[in-house]
Amino acid sequence: MLSDALHFSFRLPARASVRRTTSNPITEGAFVLQGDNHLDGRTEGRVPRLVRFMGVDLELAPDVLVPREETELLGRNAAAILTERAGPATVIDMCCGSGNLALGIAEEVPLARVWGADLTDSTVALARRNVDRLSLGDRVVIRQGDLFATLAGEGLEGAVDMIVCNPPYISTSRLEGDSAHLLASEPREAFDGGPYGISIHQRLIREAVAFLKPGGWLLFEFGEGQDRQATALLARTKAYEAVTFAEDSAGKPRVALARRLGGAAATAAADGASR
Repeated sequence: MLSDALHFSFRLPARASVRRTTSNPITEGAFVLQGDNHLDGRTEGRVPRLVRFMGVDLELAPDVLVPREETELLGRNAAAILTERAGPATVIDMCCGSGNLALGIAEEVPLARVWGADLTDSTVALARRNVDRLSLGDRVVIRQGDLFATLAGEGLEGAVDMIVCNPPYISTSRLEGDSAHLLASEPREAFDGGPYGISIHQRLIREAVAFLKPGGWLLFEFGEGQDRQATALLARTKAYEAVTFAEDSAGKPRVALARRLGGAAATAAADGASR
């Protein structure tokens, strides 16, 4: 099975670490395909192609984003924060894709219950298959819908310890220009972040406030050079403590870590986000 997996290597900040692999070269996009691996959709009657992410093997599909190294950076930091706290944890994986973050966190944090959500039929179906194949259905639930709207009525408002998200963050113009090659084998929905690449981030940061407990964490991935935009969006809500960042192997900020404030200010921000 490992011969069918994808491998990657990168540096994590002090909060979390991951074992480095050196047996294969690393290419842009984080993964090296092994053997005859290819994501062309012709998998009927064949063993599903797998990716190793946070220690679990996940099935891939041609119309779902392949996890990058920055997303494991996000996942490892999330798991590190959760393991530092005692007791059970409620986690949301927004824009869950193949379910990689939800399942990686659930595997590393046995007391975590995770709610994953995504929009498209194919993505949700793949995430649910991965939940089943890893036998984590008792702690990981996948819902379909538009961001947090799909979790309404689940009793999660004000009850979530952490929200993680790997949203689309490439601008529409770049996808039609120098980043067009990404669309050759992966879906536009996984990359297109609107005119400035932050359309989903804007909604995520605003809407997450209503679901996080005071002191709860919001962790999300963003593109190179978007750290200032992330800082501004978080500050604008007046609902989070000062943001910190996790850096990739090149020393570039790629993951934001923000903690929800307590008290009247955060309550007012949550009320405003719900309107």
